Amino acid sequence: MRVGCQTVGVQTTEPAVISMLDLAIIGRDETASDAFAGSVALAQRAESAGYKRVWYAEHHNMSSVGSSAPAVLIAHVAAHTSTIRLGAGGVMLPNHSPLAIAEQFGTLASLYPGRIDLGLGRAPGSDQAAARALRTDARSSDRFPQDVLELQAYLSNRSIVPGVTATPGSNTNLPLYILGSSLFGAHLAAAMGLPFAFASHFAPNALTQAVAVYRSEFTPSAQLAEPYVMAAVNVIAADTTEQAEVQLLRTTRARVGRFLAPDSDLSEAEADAVIASPQGQQILGMMRYTATGAPDEVAEYLAAFTAHAQADELIVAQGGPTLADRLHSVDLLAEVLGLHQRFAAQNDVDSHLLHNA
Repeated sequence: MRVGCQTVGVQTTEPAVISMLDLAIIGRDETASDAFAGSVALAQRAESAGYKRVWYAEHHNMSSVGSSAPAVLIAHVAAHTSTIRLGAGGVMLPNHSPLAIAEQFGTLASLYPGRIDLGLGRAPGSDQAAARALRTDARSSDRFPQDVLELQAYLSNRSIVPGVTATPGSNTNLPLYILGSSLFGAHLAAAMGLPFAFASHFAPNALTQAVAVYRSEFTPSAQLAEPYVMAAVNVIAADTTEQAEVQLLRTTRARVGRFLAPDSDLSEAEADAVIASPQGQQILGMMRYTATGAPDEVAEYLAAFTAHAQADELIVAQGGPTLADRLHSVDLLAEVLGLHQRFAAQNDVDSHLLHNA
């Protein structure tokens, strides 16, 4: 079975849980308002189709990414949905004080109880110029483990900063997730007994090693008794293989152009020449884990990827070039994996447990 640019064994594992990552993509000739309307549409479609959660990633100084303020976007999407979990995937904690994030997400947890997740990353989510504009201390990432502990304490009822309480936030016990693209996050998530989400959709190289480290070092905590791995993967599902390949080419041209020629309007031939360059191939390698094809092909790929990543949950980044393409991919993936039926069955189990509690 071919997974991206790698070949893995024939062992497959059907993904038990499917979620979605949304960057609020601002397409050509679109505005941020258009992107946010698209995010609402994607979340509503994911909710009705049986996806577990939708996460929004904090990025800055990227003209095509609108999710720079995850807490605000989550509030907007939550107001237009009713059951699906929503969260940050993640907040780049070095850009913020733990107290401010505790208050922001404590507000969300109070408004939408039982629906909010908080994923935390150590990177700035930006280039150096934007990091300076954010007033980020270059050493702030070194404090990430301590900041996570401080944030976690604010969200419980045991603040470790004398005289300071997060209001709202205190006693919400909001579930935390550690995001990572290296071994650092794996070690930290394991030591703290938190779920670990690996950014394999754009940083694939350390995936299997990081997961192995996390699982071998995991220490149970009040939040989590056993290790829990989420692995990110790009998905483009279309009615036919040929249609999916056309979408993948369009997405690849756009992504490479954004990184390597951000101020240019490249023709298709120029974009292909950039893709063929060493720098273009490096960016292409970042998309190593991409499931592209007709629904059955995508399902087969994801089963192989789930086993390859030893993942308990997949968080898919829908990569179609237009909102219509991404919405259709959401539907096709849900149908081929039977997500709606799984969602209904789990709701029946939950209702039974509540009835007999």
